[in-house]
Amino acid sequence: MKFLRIGTKGKEKPAALDKNAKIRDLSSHITDFDPENLNFETINKLSKINLETLPELSPSERIGPCIFKPGKFVAIGLNYSDHAKETGAKAPTEPIVFMKATSSINGPNDDIKISKDSKKLDWEVELGIVIGKNLKNITEEEAPDHILGYCLVNDISEREWQIEKSGQWVKGKSNDTFGPIGPYLVTKDEISDVNNLNLSLDVNGKRMQTGNSKTMIFNVNFIISYLSKFMSLQTGDIITTGTPPGVGMGMKPQVFLKSGDKMRLSIDNLGEQNSKVVPE
Repeated sequence: MKFLRIGTKGKEKPAALDKNAKIRDLSSHITDFDPENLNFETINKLSKINLETLPELSPSERIGPCIFKPGKFVAIGLNYSDHAKETGAKAPTEPIVFMKATSSINGPNDDIKISKDSKKLDWEVELGIVIGKNLKNITEEEAPDHILGYCLVNDISEREWQIEKSGQWVKGKSNDTFGPIGPYLVTKDEISDVNNLNLSLDVNGKRMQTGNSKTMIFNVNFIISYLSKFMSLQTGDIITTGTPPGVGMGMKPQVFLKSGDKMRLSIDNLGEQNSKVVPE
């Protein structure tokens, strides 16, 4: 199933796409797609509903973040060898782990706000994993049993804050609006091979990133198992898995986002995002 949240900020309704891609209101069956409800039992109940009997929501309404208030927003860095090369970094021998503040989460088509102090604002199209069952210290073989689904993520990054101001990457990754997710939370049964998904990102109509999840250094199951050795993961947590080559930092000369720029992101079967950079 493809789940989404529809409405103005703070007043989104849980919804799903029916077989004709019409948006159906699920608010009579679930309060929201939050950690309390994002589990296999709830999703199984929703899958048995005849969506065509539910109220239809207008496709012109705003699409909000596909998850409401996840507990964690974990990220994996330099997970495509060609992206590591373009940034001048060595491909990691173990996953690079950092956090994005959950307050960075944004709707898939909401504006990206550029701070007056920002000098090097960059883009990163990424595959996001959504956890559907609490876990700790599991094997790769056990990992699929804990995946609820997937979503599209734009890991917006301020490179000066991330790299030149020392300390942790989290500083360059966590400003408000730096974490667009969605439009859809797509349940894993809709994805035939998560390790063979095409990813792309355009800026102002020009293709910047083209990649495929099969070239990730560490695949989805490995990432979940690896993280579980260092922290527990709970239902609704998001893991964003790294970006393919084509980021602004890796270009010669470097190219960074400015006010007025428009981005379009896409991943096979996960939908697309369309956002605009605006002054903060």
